Amino acid sequence: MRKRVAQELSPEMGRMGAEDPSIPPQLPALMTQRLWAALSEVQDPEMPVNLVDLGVIYGITEQDGVVEVDLTFTAMGCPASEFILDDVRERLMREAGVTEVRVNIVWDPPWTVARMTEAGRDALESWGLAV
Repeated sequence: MRKRVAQELSPEMGRMGAEDPSIPPQLPALMTQRLWAALSEVQDPEMPVNLVDLGVIYGITEQDGVVEVDLTFTAMGCPASEFILDDVRERLMREAGVTEVRVNIVWDPPWTVARMTEAGRDALESWGLAV
């Protein structure tokens, strides 16, 4: 059975694992924070903002060292897509206990600027990019 580490950044993340008494309640939250924090270090190669603040990371799951990331791009045919995929894999592979990274490209729901965090909007605005 696959354990859901995180679907989205939300207050529910701290309560994950409550359904499975064999998982200490704090463990999934710590794993979740670690994986999301790692991806917040990956910058979009074309914009001065990280992938988490840009809102292109839709979800993360982990099972026995295998991390799956659901992500989208800001546009189909993104010229930086291979760079982004490589950077995501490389960064997550540096995390302790991660043995494999699988990236699933999803297009539904489509990305919009509404998915960006306030920090992401601020970063783009500081570079003179309107959002």
